[in-house]
Amino acid sequence: MINVFIDHQKFTTQKYGGISRYFANIIQGIKQTKDISYKLGVLHAKNHYIQNEPLALKGKLGDRILGRKERYDYELNKFYCQQLLKKNEFDVFHPTYYDPYFLQSLKKPLVITIHDLTYERLPEYFWAQDPLTYQKRLNIDRADSIITISQTTRKDLLSFFDVDPAKVSVIYHGIDIETPLRVQPVDQLPKQYLLFVGDRSGYKNFYLFMNAFQKIAHRFPDLHVILTGGGKLEIADREFLNRLRLTDRVRHINATDEQLNFLYQNAQLFVYPSLYEGFGLPILEAFKARCPMLLSDTECFREVAADAAVYFEPTSMDDLIDKLETVLTGTTLKAQLVEKGVKRLADFPLQKSIDQTLDVYKSLVSPRSAKQVLV
Repeated sequence: MINVFIDHQKFTTQKYGGISRYFANIIQGIKQTKDISYKLGVLHAKNHYIQNEPLALKGKLGDRILGRKERYDYELNKFYCQQLLKKNEFDVFHPTYYDPYFLQSLKKPLVITIHDLTYERLPEYFWAQDPLTYQKRLNIDRADSIITISQTTRKDLLSFFDVDPAKVSVIYHGIDIETPLRVQPVDQLPKQYLLFVGDRSGYKNFYLFMNAFQKIAHRFPDLHVILTGGGKLEIADREFLNRLRLTDRVRHINATDEQLNFLYQNAQLFVYPSLYEGFGLPILEAFKARCPMLLSDTECFREVAADAAVYFEPTSMDDLIDKLETVLTGTTLKAQLVEKGVKRLADFPLQKSIDQTLDVYKSLVSPRSAKQVLV
């Protein structure tokens, strides 16, 4: 029996989020496997995806004591993980992010997942004192096996770091294709809207998108923009929208996963304008919800969406405006995108992603019987 230790980091810092959901899916896959077990290094957290896990400090008392500040959970869970590392009663360690707290005490094989190389590709968009790139490098240097979530990310990893290619496996994100879409209605939605999902910081290209929308707003007087994720609109966001005279046309919704599905399902178009992503899980979410999409023309988005999306030049507002108008007025085109998306989605089953990840764990414990997972 192989025992995999999954640490606390993203379960502590995210209530909802792609990385914590990624690891929660791995945990669910382990539960369905006879020869692998897991240890989760979490005593208390507000994360939605592990709400059914038997956490030691789960319940009202733990919520009352620890729920006041996120750092209480973080420090407690980190201490718990450090104690588990000292016990050394596991076979493989897979941290959920890049805090290198474990490096001095870890004696077993280390698996890390590189979700993107955004900081390395676009350093100009990030705070110079942010330690993430340094922490990531320490993880990469120590790792016995590295999972990248796309060929694009693998190529970038090998470009930016001195890594043995044999250590690197490409395992695409997957999504549950079989289970029907679970939705929860969102009240007072406009009948027509563009959907923007996630963070709105620099490289996400939100400002280009909003400037483009402002240029076409008069042509589509009933069209709105719905934002979800990325935190509430702060004062600078509100002032930006006010300058564009779009305050009444843009709304932020703090959506659950079920509400997010509803938003995809009813959108005129999902717009994903990022300058760079490591994969782009919202693409699969939109495919499943039968939502047509407009993507920036980046290597990774082409790798994932293929011909099931319309693309625009990432830095060209004119091209973005042109493609928005083309898709919004193209009823037949939108229907074609939906059908192509359904077909493309079949290439990303969640079980395949989980099985390949479990094979990586097995390869570190039984290397002779392992198969390298290269997509």
